[in-house]
Amino acid sequence: MTGKFNFDKSDFFEWTLRTTIRRQIRNGLRGVWVRGGLPAGAAVLAPSHQSWWDGYALREVAWQLGQPFGVLMSERQLTTFPFLRLIGAIGAHELRPALRLLQAGSWVVVFPEGRIETPGKVRRVQAGAAWLAGASGAALIPVALRVVLRGQPRPEAYMRFGQAVSGPDLPEALQAELELLDAELLGSDPEQPLAGYLRFVGGPSGRDGQPDLAARWLAQLTREI
Repeated sequence: MTGKFNFDKSDFFEWTLRTTIRRQIRNGLRGVWVRGGLPAGAAVLAPSHQSWWDGYALREVAWQLGQPFGVLMSERQLTTFPFLRLIGAIGAHELRPALRLLQAGSWVVVFPEGRIETPGKVRRVQAGAAWLAGASGAALIPVALRVVLRGQPRPEAYMRFGQAVSGPDLPEALQAELELLDAELLGSDPEQPLAGYLRFVGGPSGRDGQPDLAARWLAQLTREI
């Protein structure tokens, strides 16, 4: 009796990539925290963009929710990292695939600044996010996103989801959400997570801010000198 083992390479590669990225997030970040109303179903998310982690952190939130997801990336990035298509990346000019994703109920992330910017005020807002929302009828959601190193060894990702807005109101709404998030960070205890935010992703097990085994051993030795 013989049988055939069906092996789908694309499924295997997608699973491997998803597992690798989720491990990177858990090892590289102390956590991912979210505040605000998360859209149910189709939405164009328009986040600020100041960190390499931004796309990964948003993708992880979607994975946690079981929410279909796409993110627009530059052609240069997709040429360098074509495997990211397996987890939802599409070219910045591939508008028909983006619209199909929205019509199927996905979140589609469009970084309206168009590139990673230094932290601070929103410097520019391109028209792509508003156009996709208008063409698809999906909600347009400003998202303030900061990945910050505070009072712990690893950085923390914070997302503040705003209310749905019209295209012309996006620049002002995104700036307002960023100012609220920055004020919360400025007024907080840097050794504690921000109050009012839900922790979606935790880092490695263990107590935050506690010395590891080697540090405790050295501390014990120095106390005995």
